Amino acid sequence: MAFVDYYKVLGVDKNASQDEIKKAYRKLARKYHPDLNPNDEEAKKRFQEINEANEVLTDSEKRKKYDQYGEHWKHGDAYEQAQQQQRSRGANQGSTGSPFEGFDFDYSGNYDTGEFSDFFEQMFGSRRGGGRQTKFRGNDYHSVLELTLQQAYTTHQQTFTVNGNNIRITIPAGVENGQKIKLSGQGGEGINGGPKGDLYIEFSILTDPRFQRKGSELHMVQDIDLYTALLGGETVVDTLSGKIKVKIKPETQNETKIRLKGKGFPVYKKDGQFGDLYVTLHVKLPTNLSDKEKKLFQQLANLKK
Repeated sequence: MAFVDYYKVLGVDKNASQDEIKKAYRKLARKYHPDLNPNDEEAKKRFQEINEANEVLTDSEKRKKYDQYGEHWKHGDAYEQAQQQQRSRGANQGSTGSPFEGFDFDYSGNYDTGEFSDFFEQMFGSRRGGGRQTKFRGNDYHSVLELTLQQAYTTHQQTFTVNGNNIRITIPAGVENGQKIKLSGQGGEGINGGPKGDLYIEFSILTDPRFQRKGSELHMVQDIDLYTALLGGETVVDTLSGKIKVKIKPETQNETKIRLKGKGFPVYKKDGQFGDLYVTLHVKLPTNLSDKEKKLFQQLANLKK
């Protein structure tokens, strides 16, 4: 298999920060997601490469090994262990030498790949059938799933396409922005019969134009007219579960906040429990007054003198 440069896959510099890597990953993941590119094998392959690159470069330990060993980063632990054992053996024999001296492992791939392959054949068994092979766990995959606030409000199912397989998951109501779930065994294939990796899904809750969420609380602004604020009445408020009528007390002041108990966001994995909805009332002053309306307001002003 040809060497894949994970930095080039994400289009970032080798010294890129974690934030830069995550930003690049999210942009590319949205572009090449299989749901947006049905029946596009090239997009599917690109999406897998993007996930693999992100899985390695966002993990500090894996990234360190990748930078040091390049395409053989998965075997870095085995190499270091063998090297340490050899040093210990050499020390016991009064020698400081190592049969692996002279190997210069770095990200750019400046080493003798033939000798490196021979070394791993000795460690893990010949690829021609001799010896015992060590099993390695497959890569973990990472994906971002965007949800509207309305979708996050209700328990529902969604289907993913991973490595050509459709995976249906149930998303519980009340998931948080940035929250992750793990699907065991849904990641990359193992090596030499090793177990599959896992799939991690991160939820990204889109901004809603009506509501601001704070945990299980929801906050919103509701316009009411001047006459309702002064005389009292009703206003219709949008909630995520539908429209409701709310009574307004006479002489309600601008920016008054009212609480609607249980009309907020569901509490994660606690059926039937909801937070509260806080409504800030914004009194809108009338505009384009007629002459008659102006005279009436003037009469009211005169009564207050």
